[in-house]
Amino acid sequence: MSSSESPRQNEPVSAVDLLTFEKEILYAIAELEVSSQESYGLGIKRELEAVLDEDINHGRLYPNLDNLVSKGLIEKSELDKRTNLYHLTNTGKDLIQDYDDRLSDIANKI
Repeated sequence: MSSSESPRQNEPVSAVDLLTFEKEILYAIAELEVSSQESYGLGIKRELEAVLDEDINHGRLYPNLDNLVSKGLIEKSELDKRTNLYHLTNTGKDLIQDYDDRLSDIANKI
C-alpha cells in the first residue's frame, strides 16, 4: 500500500499504516481508559498536550479521530449532543499490544 492510500474499513490495519499522531491518540485513549477517565475529545486533547508538550488544535485532532474510527481502531458514541466518547476496539487494543511487543523486541536487541 502506498503512503497516499489508506486501508479501507474491514481490512487489517497495522501500526505502519498509521501516522505517529494517530498512534499517540490510541495511546492517549488507552491511558484514559486505564485510569477510568472518560475519553471524550477534550480529555484526549488534554492527554495529548501533556504527553507531547504541544498545543493540539481541534482541526488536527478530530479528523484523526474520525480516521481511527473508519479504520475500526476506536468506536465513537454520543455522550450528549455536543460530546462524543471514544473507546478502543479490540482491534485497536491488539494493534497497540503488537506495536509495543515489536518495539520491546527491538529495544532488547540493542
